[in-house]
Amino acid sequence: MDRFLEMQVFSNVVDAGSFTGAADALGMSKAAVSRHVAELEERLGVRLLHRTTRKLSPTTEGEIFHARCRELLANLLEAEAEITARSGEAAGLLKVNVPVSFGLMHLAALWPAFLARHPKLLLDITLSDRVVDLVEEGFDCAVRIGQLPASTLISRRLASTRLVLCASPGYLKRRGEPVQPADLPAHEVISYSLFSSGENWSFTGPEGEETSVKVLPRVRTNSGDTCRAAALQDQGLILQPSFIVGPDLAAGRLVETMAGYRSRELGIYVVYPSRRFVAPKLRLLVDFMVEAFAKPQWE
Repeated sequence: MDRFLEMQVFSNVVDAGSFTGAADALGMSKAAVSRHVAELEERLGVRLLHRTTRKLSPTTEGEIFHARCRELLANLLEAEAEITARSGEAAGLLKVNVPVSFGLMHLAALWPAFLARHPKLLLDITLSDRVVDLVEEGFDCAVRIGQLPASTLISRRLASTRLVLCASPGYLKRRGEPVQPADLPAHEVISYSLFSSGENWSFTGPEGEETSVKVLPRVRTNSGDTCRAAALQDQGLILQPSFIVGPDLAAGRLVETMAGYRSRELGIYVVYPSRRFVAPKLRLLVDFMVEAFAKPQWE
């Protein structure tokens, strides 16, 4: 009796939502998968799955057992990875989630250097501004920007970035430059729709006072790159992180406005699930990223 095989089969059935999906993932026949689950239920003396012609889902006992199976199987993989790391070079797949703009502008050029250092590692990189569930969606780590909520995730700070209120010289020549936050509602604004504060933009004034103002966007978008592109075409004011607009500010294509007022500073982190043992391949990636952003180019 191979209990770990039974747990692996059962876990794959729950994750896939079907015997067929689990069979494909494991390279087994559907009959073999069904037999392993049936033998597991018989040995435990409980029903682990609700089965209908249209749907397969875990029972209450099945949900509890599934969670423990995933934990035990993860520990087994970690133990194997630790032994592999002691005896040779780290190898395997790393699944990484990163924000779209940051991933394109500051991470895409780094991946070849990481792979050159570690030729036995493979990368699966997903670009998305959605906050993914690392455990449920199978990611080894993710890059997140902003204030991290309380969670069980482990985080390493990579760098910081500040939100910059800016516009093109052409727009400022046409509409004038805002002097204080109260001026912003009268201006054309390109708004980033994924800000947690929405269209309420906050600033700290010359005397340390906090001011918040509701802007009236001419354009609203979930893409920082679109905000930047619109600003470069004289379309209005934007509030975007320095990692996006830093090169444009340095070159004079965009101009920071409202001198004396500053918006928020955001942390940039790599986060990963909390475990007693961090796989060597993940530790290598985290250390590489920390090293790469020791001196952020955008500042």
